[in-house]
Amino acid sequence: MTKINVYVVVFGIIGIVIVAAALSALVSNQGSVPTDLSKVPNRGPAPNFQGIAAWINSPVLNLSELRGKVVLVDFWTYSCINCIRTLPYLNAWYGRYGNNGLVIVGVHTPEFQFEKNYSNVLAAVKSLEIKYPVALDSGYATWNAYGNQYWPADYLIDKNGDIRDMHIGEGGYNATEMLIQALLQNAGYTIRAGITANSVNGTNVKFSQVGTPEIYVGYSTARLPIGNPQGFSPGQVVSYTLSGPMQNNTVYFSGKWYNAPDSVISAGSDSKLFLIYKAKNANVVAQGNSSLIIVKLDGKNLSQTYLGSDLVLRDGAASASISSARLYNIVGAPSYGWHVLEIIASPGFRLYTFTFG
Repeated sequence: MTKINVYVVVFGIIGIVIVAAALSALVSNQGSVPTDLSKVPNRGPAPNFQGIAAWINSPVLNLSELRGKVVLVDFWTYSCINCIRTLPYLNAWYGRYGNNGLVIVGVHTPEFQFEKNYSNVLAAVKSLEIKYPVALDSGYATWNAYGNQYWPADYLIDKNGDIRDMHIGEGGYNATEMLIQALLQNAGYTIRAGITANSVNGTNVKFSQVGTPEIYVGYSTARLPIGNPQGFSPGQVVSYTLSGPMQNNTVYFSGKWYNAPDSVISAGSDSKLFLIYKAKNANVVAQGNSSLIIVKLDGKNLSQTYLGSDLVLRDGAASASISSARLYNIVGAPSYGWHVLEIIASPGFRLYTFTFG
């Protein structure tokens, strides 16, 4: 996910590791620790944490007080599916190296307004079982100090407080862990051989098989128009109708929907939406007032085989009660492919974006 609102589709922002060329020859499944850091660029002093509204799992941290340790600064936000998929690796590294010189700080910089709420972030941290320190960067002060533009983005800082690596997006876990080990060894810590990332039960996405980008549906956030000829009407309830064939990767509404800057809100008993997408898993970032949604695929009720983890089967229909503002997994197919998604929504269902994997 990127803060820059341009339509450049980078599916999952795959594994861009700035020091990949320097480390590629050193990475192996056996995990021998590289000791020569001379080929790894020094990118200068890391900015300190700035404008932090609150800390979770930790008292206030200052980079100057962490000299002698290795620090991994992870920019994330809790509704970001790419961020969520990296968390098992961060948790594993914290478990293995947290008492042996590694400090991980999750800098939570919100994409949506609801992610500025401390209670929401705290609930997400608990739900995602994050044990390392989390800093609430609600005003983007630390984000801007680093010149960051992406979720997730990881910055590895050495014992002297200098940035030695920047990694954007998912992937590259072995290379990142190898560099963590090298920096810890350089800081005087004893590291046992082996790569933790190899044993992490993470989600491996075949991004080449995902044919649909993240889709925003607010009138200010949408990167492409919706499929209905009525289009967006800012601040208005629109009675949408369907006409003509549907195009791939385009959202179509039916019934009454309120148009908000960052979302749409179902406003009638007849509210539906449709989307033809290509992926294995489909998710929505949404919230509601215990709003009921029913999800169909290719014109049929979802079977157990395709049921998303946040849905339940009741009387043959796949549904969910949407309350807290977060990411909901609504389709979990066994393979990648094109599908027609239909969501039938009761009043109060607020949809921000679709994400896929």
